Amino acid sequence: MVNQKVYKDRATVIGNILPDDRNGSSDESLNSTLVFIDEAFLSKLSRYFGNEKYIKFDRLKFAELISKNERGFLSKVFLYTAPPFQPTNPTKEQILKKEGYDKFIKRLKEGGIVIREGRCQRLKIGGNYIYNQKAVDILLSMDMVTAPVNYPKTKQIILVSNDSDFVPAIEFLNERKIKTILYVYYERKRSSPFSTSNELIKSVYKYKLLKKEDFEKCKIIKKLK
Repeated sequence: MVNQKVYKDRATVIGNILPDDRNGSSDESLNSTLVFIDEAFLSKLSRYFGNEKYIKFDRLKFAELISKNERGFLSKVFLYTAPPFQPTNPTKEQILKKEGYDKFIKRLKEGGIVIREGRCQRLKIGGNYIYNQKAVDILLSMDMVTAPVNYPKTKQIILVSNDSDFVPAIEFLNERKIKTILYVYYERKRSSPFSTSNELIKSVYKYKLLKKEDFEKCKIIKKLK
């Protein structure tokens, strides 16, 4: 069983209040915060916590929740994903999947979330199709390193991912005194579908382990007709 919160530093914690720096010298309640969401990771985790059934939750409320946890003022949410693969002659199932995706993205945009889309690549290996997202990590890294220019008031960035490809971008922000807080999930079991590199953990200011309750607090409840 893993703990919800794991911190890199040994700063004193009073209740749920965390100090702004490692010496506990300032208040971070007004910190301007950007949230970067790796949708593939977050979606996979919602399915894992939902016992192979996706937990339907509000991404904006989720971003507001984790920003509030870090005593930050949420200024912008970025979500990175890729539309489902569409061949030249898509099947009815593929068309419906794309329509569902488009509705999902439209709702997020209407909520003020910035959407960055890569593309979905299909490869045929051993008679089976393998699907991979392309350019998504590059888009996220680019937005992270340009954040100090595009959002000069930013004091901290919350990254929701488990991908070590973002380490160079995190180190870039470290040099500019912008804290990166990682929201992640991993298990130390060999059979676990979730793992996180030590390189990623060591690069961030601190990290927290997501749990099922984080999704359920933002769960979308269908209204009765």
